[in-house]
Amino acid sequence: MRLSWILLASCLCQAQFKTTTQLVVETVTVKDKSGKPITGLTAKDFVLTEDGVAQEIKFFEFQKLDTAQATEPIVVTTKPTPLARLTRTQISGESPGDFKYRDRRLLGLYFDLTAMQVPDQLRAFEAAKRFVRTQMTAADLMAIMAFQGGSVQVFQDFTGDRSKLLSVIETLIVGEDENAPSDSSDASRADTGAAFGQNDSEFNIFFTDRPLAALQTAASMLGRLSEKKSLLYFASGLRLNGTNNQAQLNATINSAIRAGVSFWPIDARGLVAASPLGDATRGSPGGQAMYTGAAANAVVNNLQRSQDTLWTLAADTGGKAFLDSNDLERGIVNAQRAVESYYVLGYNTTNSNEDEKFRKIQISLKSNENAVLDYRKGYYGSKKFQKFTSADKERQLEDALRLGDPVTDLTIAMETGYFQLNRAEYYVPVVLKIPGSELVLARRGGAERTLIDFLGEVKDEYGTTISNIRDKVDIKLSGATAAELTRRPIEYDTGFTLLPGKYRIKFLARDAETGRMGTYETAFVIPNLNRETQRIPISSVVLSSQRVDMREALFNAAKDKTAQAQYPNPLVHEGIKLIPSVTRVFSKSKDMYVYLQTHQQEAEPARPMFTYVTLYRGAEKVFESTPFGTIDVQQNRLKTIPMQLQLPLSSLEPGEYLCQVTVLDPKSQKAAYWQAPVFLVP
Repeated sequence: MRLSWILLASCLCQAQFKTTTQLVVETVTVKDKSGKPITGLTAKDFVLTEDGVAQEIKFFEFQKLDTAQATEPIVVTTKPTPLARLTRTQISGESPGDFKYRDRRLLGLYFDLTAMQVPDQLRAFEAAKRFVRTQMTAADLMAIMAFQGGSVQVFQDFTGDRSKLLSVIETLIVGEDENAPSDSSDASRADTGAAFGQNDSEFNIFFTDRPLAALQTAASMLGRLSEKKSLLYFASGLRLNGTNNQAQLNATINSAIRAGVSFWPIDARGLVAASPLGDATRGSPGGQAMYTGAAANAVVNNLQRSQDTLWTLAADTGGKAFLDSNDLERGIVNAQRAVESYYVLGYNTTNSNEDEKFRKIQISLKSNENAVLDYRKGYYGSKKFQKFTSADKERQLEDALRLGDPVTDLTIAMETGYFQLNRAEYYVPVVLKIPGSELVLARRGGAERTLIDFLGEVKDEYGTTISNIRDKVDIKLSGATAAELTRRPIEYDTGFTLLPGKYRIKFLARDAETGRMGTYETAFVIPNLNRETQRIPISSVVLSSQRVDMREALFNAAKDKTAQAQYPNPLVHEGIKLIPSVTRVFSKSKDMYVYLQTHQQEAEPARPMFTYVTLYRGAEKVFESTPFGTIDVQQNRLKTIPMQLQLPLSSLEPGEYLCQVTVLDPKSQKAAYWQAPVFLVP
């Protein structure tokens, strides 16, 4: 009997009991009808529910902030000394019992050095220094962050030390990063696999989502603190080249809301008075546009478009964009005065499910129904992908496609086009590119492989789903090709058949090994080429540096096979598929292919058509191909004329160019033009 009790006691000693709780923190601003903060409330005055279930408030705190300006400017008698080398740090979180951020206003200065010219950077730095000297109060703590070199750098954690802040800003002004080691080019590495596109560096060079993704990273860094945070975003507008991924914009905004961060963008260009035909940095545009006012309108529209994203970031996160003013310091002051006293509420959620579903939060006062409460309206639960069943994984994809909060754990670039099939229908090829370094290889059956899930849908302008696709791609790789995956992106292509109109396409990709997902969403228009009378009707123009034999393709979408059974893919000719360059980054060591289609439905007999490609660097024309003439008309009702050019790039210098494709019809004296920026790497 004694031996049995000893064994039982031994088993009890070795038993492990594990429980998990999730602490949810909400910051709540309470104001009366006149907009004044309501103070003196306790935890018993609040009613908090999650998905309709009452929650017990376990943590309660009142953050009392000093809203008064400094009575006297703080004058720094000596010029701050630049630091020899800025130390990269991080935003430190709060440890239990640490109250260093209590009753403090947290202001983060974020300088997007990739989106500002040098004069704009100097204006932003000087405005920050003036604020630190003359407007910073005892309640203010400031951090300094910057986006440069393809990553977000934290140069100073939150501090109230003005001298330290001024020294860091002064170091940024004098160009501390000049001696930083440059990123080595991938051109020196061996290129062993034609199954992949250009190397992963193209995503850093010429991918439109990087500024927004970096801003999302900065917001996530600040999310370690439970207090309210204001991020002052200095940029010269937010220019988006190529297609605009709406999903990344939404993901950045939603990430900031979850982290309790409000964006306060400041346009470092100040008040811009642009000349109608541009300034001295560019040549005359030429043509009729300079006489009809179209060139002047384009200058104004480009300026407004570069500010639209700044305004959206601010409006959707509770901040306010500061535009068209030379007093950049005033933008920081606006963010400072907007943060007033608030309450911090914390509770352990009763919902322990790791289902990644949205959980709605409602907070109200028991006794004052007229009070105005400002707080985060909900959050997404945690997830553990390895425990998902097959049904859970499918539901996760469907929920991610349906919900408005996109996931951008995986980087995705996407390109769409249109090619006329008949009088009514158009073929829309879709190409997605994912960096191979973000995927996980698994060894199964003795071979390296990676599994990717795809889900996409196309909706019309009224929100009706027109077409969709669900695909699972199992990519088996050899030893040499598997090694290339670490630095080469994978391209996936499919296609839809649509009518002319306005559409919105949304695609999700998920790494089936880790559950990490990426979303790409954008709007596109299919014009009715039958109604084109002023210009030559042309299809989309495809730029590529890669042609793949269909027999050697790693995979093909089932949806694409079904579509090709009725309509052939225009990018496939004699078993060779032309792979569009989604990011439009090209290597000097490879030729660039240009492909498009035009039609001569009414011409009898068919007339010869000519096309050529011109590359501009600034206002200077640096390359122009020999005009390519063809009368090769396909035997169909549209009398389709395919045009394909092959351009050597070895003689050009690396850098950014403007590519223009011109199509001429000498007989009818009509023309068509297409332009897009491209980037050339060694």
